[in-house]
Parts: sequence; structure tokens; C-alpha cells
Amino acid sequence: MGTAITLAMLLAVIGLAVRSMVRDKKSGKSLQCGGDCSKCKGCH
Repeated sequence: MGTAITLAMLLAVIGLAVRSMVRDKKSGKSLQCGGDCSKCKGCH
């Protein structure tokens, strides 16, 4: 029983993290890109 509760809590946390990442991506934010090209090291 404890394992099932722990698994459910873990899945909920993972689901919230993925949901947050999807929302950020849709709003133009990203883990790889801050959206400010002038500060990008690859921009010359």
C-alpha cells in the first residue's frame, strides 16, 4: 500500500514538472534559450 502511495506522489510531481515545462515552452521560454539573442554566445 505504501509503495502505491509513493508511486502516485512521484507521478504527480513528474506530471506537474512536465506541465510546467510545456507551459513555459508555449509562452516562449525554454531551458536551452532565454530568448535574448544579444546575450547568446553563439551570436556574433
